[in-house]
Amino acid sequence: MLSKIKSYGLMGIDGFSVSVEVYVSGGLPAYDTVGLPDAAVRESKERVRAAIRNSGFEFPMQRITVNLAPADLRKEGSVYDLPVAIGLLDATGQIRNRTFAEKYLFLGELALDGTVRGVAGILPMVIGAYGQGVRKVIVPLENAAEASYIEGVEVYAAESLKHVVDFLNGEAALMPTPARKWDRAHIACPMDFADIKGQQGAKRAAEIAVAGGHNLLLVGTPGSGKTMLARSIPSILPELTFEEALEITKVHSIAGTLQGTEGMVSERPFRAPHHSASTASLIGGGQRAMPGEISLAHYGVLFLDEFPEFRKDTLEALRQPMEDGSVTIARAATRSTYPADFMLVAAMNPCPCGNYGSRISPCRCTQQQIARYLNRISGPMLDRVDLHVEMSEVGFEDIASRSAGERSETVRARVNAARRVQALRYKREGIWFNAQLTSRMTARFCALDAQAEALLRKAFASLRLSARAYTRILKVSRTIADLEGSEAIRSHHVAEAVQYRSLESKYWGDTRR
Repeated sequence: MLSKIKSYGLMGIDGFSVSVEVYVSGGLPAYDTVGLPDAAVRESKERVRAAIRNSGFEFPMQRITVNLAPADLRKEGSVYDLPVAIGLLDATGQIRNRTFAEKYLFLGELALDGTVRGVAGILPMVIGAYGQGVRKVIVPLENAAEASYIEGVEVYAAESLKHVVDFLNGEAALMPTPARKWDRAHIACPMDFADIKGQQGAKRAAEIAVAGGHNLLLVGTPGSGKTMLARSIPSILPELTFEEALEITKVHSIAGTLQGTEGMVSERPFRAPHHSASTASLIGGGQRAMPGEISLAHYGVLFLDEFPEFRKDTLEALRQPMEDGSVTIARAATRSTYPADFMLVAAMNPCPCGNYGSRISPCRCTQQQIARYLNRISGPMLDRVDLHVEMSEVGFEDIASRSAGERSETVRARVNAARRVQALRYKREGIWFNAQLTSRMTARFCALDAQAEALLRKAFASLRLSARAYTRILKVSRTIADLEGSEAIRSHHVAEAVQYRSLESKYWGDTRR
């Protein structure tokens, strides 16, 4: 007898419908799975056999063929355990309801005792299935919270295989999980801008970077506050919209990093991988092409401390995602694309010993050592960082001062105001903030008056800027004007944006000749 059960598979952040076809026929007992299954799918037969028997049902001692259609797309993970088991029980007549297969989609892993275990990627699978007309899904109890945010889908939380079968046979109740309403995200950062002593210029640069979604490089001696400033940035990040939260949650669901019982990410991510991180862990990859740190930082912050200490090939691999806002990981059989629209915050010392330019401790490095250290950051990578900021050592007066600095709440209010202006301006363009502007959009939305254009022309020649740097100065100028509430970009907006590119000439100018 043949049974067809609906399920779903993932390829990157998007997915595809899977028809789990189970055929039980006469002949010597055998169990074959076809349809490009990976090792986890092939191993499911042992989990399914044990789960069926331990749930009090009969496992057929016949020839069993499981086909996962379409057969040309690779199927990965343990998500097909539940639909395969349901298909087997249906094909052997142990499920009396013959109409359920058209109504429900099944997702979940089975334990040997029949318990339905949670799986990664439930949210993107349910969203994809809804787009293809599915309105009822049976998912593990562990994953019900994240799936219940999708309006228009009835989500049934399954605790065990027996519970699901009894429900399908009309012998037990299984009520849909109440649909959840998303509460506006909150900020849980324990650090505040008011705690940072001095460094007014660096704090201003951080505000501009966050307001426009620009990349930021902090250069300074040890103890100047680079890491503290970077870790305070989450406290001024703009409010998270439901659409952004949904996309962030999809990535974290696939990676299996969702935390808590709410089922939805409630704050912008802040990822800070160690400088020993591999290229695969940062960009994404592995045998199953999982999302890396840049995708887990989507719509949030990727903080790379000790920037030059990362492997050069790892840093160079960041360049394309920084331009495109996404990353495609190719494997022999599949290509997985993940979003990676992150704000890069990088921090570094000016030399190997860290004391170059210090007023307190003398630098022990030779010019060759300094040049070698700085050249670990390539010119194309520096070009992609919009704001370069030097953080000087904090003086005694700043440290001992009892005057309260500006709180993150105040800065965040300005950031939110600027982001609202940008969202309104670009509502027909499919983007949200200034850093996402394309070259065509930059020419349209970042027009300069004669005085501002003359200033930028002079800076372009004196700083020997590239075309990419020119475009990024325009975007930063647009953000500075937005923070000021000015629709027009004036010369003083351009002047401030240009000063954030002068550090490249100071530190890297001679080393690249």
